[in-house]
Amino acid sequence: MSKIRVRFAPSPTGYLHVGSARTALFNWLFARHTGGEFILRVEDTDKARSKDEFLNEILESLKWLGLDWDGQLYFQAKRVDLYKQGAKKLLESGQAYEDAGAIHLKMPQKKLKVNDVLHGDIEFDTSLIKDQVLIKSDGFPTYNFACVMDDADMGMTHIIRGDDHISNTPKQVVIYEALAFPLPKFCHIPLILGVDRSRLSKRHGATSIRDYRQEGFLPEALVNYLCNLGWSMGENREVFSVKEAVKEFKLESVSSTAAVFDINKLLWMNGEYIKAMELTALTDLIIEALREEGLLKDEFDRNWLTDIVKLFRERIRTAYNFVELAACFFTDDIEYDPEGVKKFFTPESKNILQKATEKLKGLDNFDIDGIEKAVRSLADEIGVKAAKIIHPVRLASTGRTSGAGLFETLALLGKEKTIERLTRAVLAHSS
Repeated sequence: MSKIRVRFAPSPTGYLHVGSARTALFNWLFARHTGGEFILRVEDTDKARSKDEFLNEILESLKWLGLDWDGQLYFQAKRVDLYKQGAKKLLESGQAYEDAGAIHLKMPQKKLKVNDVLHGDIEFDTSLIKDQVLIKSDGFPTYNFACVMDDADMGMTHIIRGDDHISNTPKQVVIYEALAFPLPKFCHIPLILGVDRSRLSKRHGATSIRDYRQEGFLPEALVNYLCNLGWSMGENREVFSVKEAVKEFKLESVSSTAAVFDINKLLWMNGEYIKAMELTALTDLIIEALREEGLLKDEFDRNWLTDIVKLFRERIRTAYNFVELAACFFTDDIEYDPEGVKKFFTPESKNILQKATEKLKGLDNFDIDGIEKAVRSLADEIGVKAAKIIHPVRLASTGRTSGAGLFETLALLGKEKTIERLTRAVLAHSS
């Protein structure tokens, strides 16, 4: 059996979408599992829409995901002579003709059966398909012709792509047959749907890989999640390494039904990877996010920041989620949660906040134990549950109604900042 060769062939007319990334991943996994080759080909014959900006992003996103390719990078725009040679052969054999400066393939009138790895035999009636343009009047090839010429020339053994390409398959198979090229195996992967079962779009949270990267997702988590969209590790395992996926991946195991993209599931998975991250690496990631948001001074206490990361690591889903949850440590521009104000800034709580401020102000050791003892002793003194103190104090000090442990939070905020915020809340309460 010849060596497995597969390809991913993006068009640099937009950023790398999550659906295209999943196609690239499945091709890459198949190649790595079988010891084959994963080729990257840029389909850039649309001169008007192809841009270097998009190409650079696609290449960077693939590298960020860890999807390395074998050999050189191919560009269709540099292979036009190959396409013209193929078209010339078809003209000479009488299977193609020229019309209005373009070269057309005569579609045979027959029933065509194509075996698909996932869908089995698919039948087409080529008499229902019009003659296909091979070379346009501008001298550039059409998608289907360039695709066949390249796949044959590069020795592709398998064509793994989305279900939306099934309609292209008979047009391409006819070209393979006309040029007596060996036919590769086709595998059409069902498309990814949103949670409402409609075609995936931005309203489902599905954006480019670039956007996920900018939002603080980890490449390992995103690759793991994409693996789960149409393929299963088995044994109900959802979290696994790419190395494990390479070992277990089989093309025949890909689902023949559409996968559903759920941004909340991706956030959960990213959170699992964050929990498992080495603390130094996670802190570095958080530092980068804080700097991008302009929330970290040039001089800062790394040990202090590491303690904050430790406090929140079980809760955060992305690096920027940390920025949101822990913003109170890095800015004094605190906005109180409106619902929290209604619920916890009551006339009763004003008095509690004043007493809590005085109690905490009197602490010599403003540490976790000291703060907890002060809050609980105050609760005993005024005859309320500790929660009656904790909720308004949390809102006053962080602006939020929930978060990490309050005593740990106040200890990391520090005595001066805590007293200042509680005092400010009491004054705001009075107006």
